[in-house]
Amino acid sequence: MAESANYHTQSDIKRLERLRVLEKDLPAVCTDFFRSIAQTTSTLTRLAYAYDFRLFFQYLTSENPIFGDVEPRMMTDKHLNAVQMRDIEGYQDYLTQYYVMDEETGEERVIQNHELGIMRKLSSLRSLFEYLFKNKHVDANIATLVSLPKLHDKPILRLEPDEMQRLLDTVMSGDGLTEKQQQYLKFTRPRDTAMLLLFLGTGIRVSECVGLNIEDLDFEVNAFLVTRKGGDQSILYFPQQVADALQEYLKVRETIETQPGHEDALFLSLQKRRITQRAVQNLVKKYALVAAPLKKRISPHKLRSTFGTNLYLETGDIYLVADVLGHSSVDVTRKHYAAMTDAHKREAARHVVLPETEPVSTLATMNQDNPSLSSTPSDSGIISEE
Repeated sequence: MAESANYHTQSDIKRLERLRVLEKDLPAVCTDFFRSIAQTTSTLTRLAYAYDFRLFFQYLTSENPIFGDVEPRMMTDKHLNAVQMRDIEGYQDYLTQYYVMDEETGEERVIQNHELGIMRKLSSLRSLFEYLFKNKHVDANIATLVSLPKLHDKPILRLEPDEMQRLLDTVMSGDGLTEKQQQYLKFTRPRDTAMLLLFLGTGIRVSECVGLNIEDLDFEVNAFLVTRKGGDQSILYFPQQVADALQEYLKVRETIETQPGHEDALFLSLQKRRITQRAVQNLVKKYALVAAPLKKRISPHKLRSTFGTNLYLETGDIYLVADVLGHSSVDVTRKHYAAMTDAHKREAARHVVLPETEPVSTLATMNQDNPSLSSTPSDSGIISEE
């Protein structure tokens, strides 16, 4: 458990270091903002804010001549007060598609944001301007004047039972993979099978998965200790099929001499280091493209959604699903799985049995054939209903 905690601690330290690098390219007041929320947010959240702020101020200095002669880090309250509503509206439009330089390859690549991505970046900006206004750095919170994009509900992308079976069959057989991928599969099959079953059988997050240590597993009760977002630890239980796959993988894992510092890691890369989140995402995508070719965006998170969906359909207990998935609020869970609740309601309507009735058109024909039936209530001495 100590090394697992150390992994998450080291990850947090790296994020904090990255945050401090980004702060140097932002107005000094942004550092004050990060300090003000340090006790109520994770380093990951603050780092996401920093990336969003950097993008906004880069847009501002490149698109608005008023700010063309000042670097973001040199901006003062005077510059921040000069930001207008139209600047944020222009930024909102800019977010739909823009170009960035890839820090790893040095190549320019296009970035496209849809409703959710735009909303998140604008929400970050709202938080910053709320802080600036509250602490009298600006005279007005102009960010609130810009409407956030309307989010449209999207169906939960998940694997159907037959697709889950094909996913695991692909790992076992290698059918549909390239020749090079099949060569790698000879070494990674036990690991990949255990990892996929762990996602499908527990709903674990990819960050939680890569942080697992061997000692976090307890096969006496089929459970493991997981470090959740924010650092909290929780115990999750797994079915016997997952236990069998993990034990098969551990037989292989015990024969691997790891790189220094990775001795306790459960899942290893071919380089004998703790596997990275990016590697796991690529792994899932590789098999999913074969098993469910029409679902292009299958990821570890979608396998998590598959687990959550299956658990909810089996139990109907939204609180249980929220607890197992580690959601901070049941409202988050309900938002994602409300569509299934509606599906249950529609299913109930289909099961209701009512007495047989004659179609209205048939009754109309009967009235025409029988004048005595076509007389109005008032004709027969009955007071008509208003």
